[in-house]
Amino acid sequence: MRLTDRFVDRLPWVRSQRPLLVLLDVLAVVVAAAPVLGTVDVSAVPVGAAAAAVFLTCHSADLYRPRLVLSALEDLPRLLLAAGLGTLALVAAAPRVGVTGDPTWPVVPAFAASLALLLVALRAAAYATTHALRRRGRAGHPVIIVGGEPVGSALAATLLDQPHLGLRPVGIVERGASARRLPVPPLGGIDRLERAMTDLGVHDVVFAFPEPPDAETVAVVRRCVERDHQVFVVPRFHELMGATGTRGAEVVQGVTLMRLRRWGHRPLARWGKRALDVGFASVGLVLAAPVIAACALASRIETGPGVVFKQTRVGVGGRPFTLYKLRSLKPDDEAESATRWSIDGDERVGPVGRFLRRTSLDELPQLVNVLKGDMSLVGPRPERPYFVDTFSRAESRYADRHRVPTGLTGLAQVHRLRGDTSISERTRVDNFYIENWSLWSDVKILCRTLPVLVRAPRGEVGAVRLGPAAPAARPGRRRGPDAPS
Repeated sequence: MRLTDRFVDRLPWVRSQRPLLVLLDVLAVVVAAAPVLGTVDVSAVPVGAAAAAVFLTCHSADLYRPRLVLSALEDLPRLLLAAGLGTLALVAAAPRVGVTGDPTWPVVPAFAASLALLLVALRAAAYATTHALRRRGRAGHPVIIVGGEPVGSALAATLLDQPHLGLRPVGIVERGASARRLPVPPLGGIDRLERAMTDLGVHDVVFAFPEPPDAETVAVVRRCVERDHQVFVVPRFHELMGATGTRGAEVVQGVTLMRLRRWGHRPLARWGKRALDVGFASVGLVLAAPVIAACALASRIETGPGVVFKQTRVGVGGRPFTLYKLRSLKPDDEAESATRWSIDGDERVGPVGRFLRRTSLDELPQLVNVLKGDMSLVGPRPERPYFVDTFSRAESRYADRHRVPTGLTGLAQVHRLRGDTSISERTRVDNFYIENWSLWSDVKILCRTLPVLVRAPRGEVGAVRLGPAAPAARPGRRRGPDAPS
């Protein structure tokens, strides 16, 4: 066993590029600052400021992102920028250093030159080590390529010929592919992909112009992302994207690969979302208690007993739960409550009910649902079982909205896709939110919810659309409020 192999066995975290590169950059700052500390009366604070500046610059420049193509020469301009900003941070944190006329001022250009040299040299050494480990199969990953001739097979041949890239093809998924023309074994059609990944223990997949229809392929890609596989795609016009230096793109011998964002709904992120829900809902209930009491009293006077309206809605995983609202109309029976889509314009709705619905104050009791865990503050709006069944038959991806907890507000709502708007558009926007979710996106949606409620009364057709509106004749076109009561 070689020395590098024994080193990796003892410290397996070096297989990951990010922590190693961060450590080496910090080491470069410390080593470059040693002459400064020995010559000038400087504390460790300026050195820490320089290290922080280098880290933030490299992080914003994507130099810590996992990559297939590793080249210190390609990174050189960004590393020089990091060295320059690190030097400025050192001088700013130690004002006496570098002052003209001070006998210690020459240490500043010496620090800058040393830092630049060390950043480049250490990164080149790290890349060389990573390449060596990849060639020996100790830092690479097996991968399945979806798509045969011409892009898929050419990409497979390139990856086999250049193992330092870190992806080792073990098979190609392509309908009707010929084993004689492919550099790796064919594994069947795209319907066999997920099974093949499980059988072969593969967690990486490249989609390179597969043959099946786009809708089928997109569904498979989404499932791979949700299972936390690393997914690469060869985009349309990939020959041009590499030349433009698109952020996140990597060029492997003329073929551009885009690394898709990993699935955001991981355990730690879900705990953070739940903590945000509990914190905001608790404070919100305390602050809104007088408003809820006043609205409940007004509703009691107008509609009679039973001011809290309870209705079965469908939540995460398709599980039903009881949703709470303030009553704006007392339905004739349970069947009307469960199956009537819209009560806008119903003459039985009084002034109080219209005010509650227009201002969305009737939804404040749903903060209790958030505290119970039935809902989240942000997510797709929950719907009744009858309409979930109806819309799921009409819209192919409607049921996918239930992959995450439903919400009091959501991306569709802040895009004014509430009330009398298209179910097709809501479905598309809700799924976009799920697949691009982050905790910060929830915070932004919460900040944008109140202005939208103030500007637009319930029932207004959305002015902001992600894509063309569905025609009214389509089965997926449904109009009405999303929460009748």
